[in-house]
Amino acid sequence: MTNWAQMWTDYLAGLDDDQRYAAQALHNRFTELGADEPLAWAFSQVTEGIPQMARYLILRRFWSEAINQWEQPRAIDVLPATHRLLAFGADRADIARVARAAAFETIAAVVNVLDEGFASDLDDDSLPGWCLQETTRDGTPTGRSIGGLHESLLETDPSGNEAEDLWE
Repeated sequence: MTNWAQMWTDYLAGLDDDQRYAAQALHNRFTELGADEPLAWAFSQVTEGIPQMARYLILRRFWSEAINQWEQPRAIDVLPATHRLLAFGADRADIARVARAAAFETIAAVVNVLDEGFASDLDDDSLPGWCLQETTRDGTPTGRSIGGLHESLLETDPSGNEAEDLWE
């Protein structure tokens, strides 16, 4: 296991005051947002130049707005199929779990397509590719590509279960 605290302390020791303040502010923001291992996320961003905050924010939104939104009491109630299943004795929690699992699988597929960056099912080098870019709040590109989302999808599960509860 990586000793992030020691690596972080060593890293901060080599910075001037402004750099140290910015690095600590980044770590604090990851902590406030609920990131698991906020030091690891912050350390990677400041030492490797990977836009980890953007990666984290995207994955956090996927969890809250696409996967876990099905846990909300009224989310599944809007589906006529839910009413039919409940009438046949289905468990509301099981219906929500199925919806969450389907949403998770969809998000995993989207993340994989984004991370691939090209149409891997077609053997044609003349076709364009794509990439997700970090921007400032006003939409100005920073020049940093956001990739590897598939690597962090499970670890950003806010429950800490890494989606294992979806398969119970």
